[in-house]
Amino acid sequence: MSEERNLIPCILTAVASVIVTVGSLWYYGYLHFAKPEDARLLAEFTMLKTIPGEDVKLALEPARQVAMCIDGVLVLFDSQQKGLSGVLVDDRKRAVRCAGQETPQEIR
Repeated sequence: MSEERNLIPCILTAVASVIVTVGSLWYYGYLHFAKPEDARLLAEFTMLKTIPGEDVKLALEPARQVAMCIDGVLVLFDSQQKGLSGVLVDDRKRAVRCAGQETPQEIR
C-alpha cells in the first residue's frame, strides 16, 4: 500500500513561488539589489551663500531628498527609492552636523 508521489510538481511550485515573491518585492520597491556604485555618491549638493539684499533664485520643484537630524548628524533620505539614505558630508568626508538639536545625554 505504499503510494509513490511525484515530487517534481511540488519542487517546481516552490521554485516558482520564490521567483514570483522576489520579483514582486523588487517591483514594488521593497527589495533593492545594491551595486557598488550605489554605496558612493548619491547626489551632489551646492550651498548657496545668502547675501543681505540679494535674491536667491531656486527651482520650484523640490529635491528628491528629504533631510532629518538623527543623533546630531544630517541624514538624507531619497523620496523616490525606498530605503536609500545617506549622511551629508563635505568634500573631506566630514559629516554635516545639525544645529539647534542636542544629542541626548545619558541620565545619571
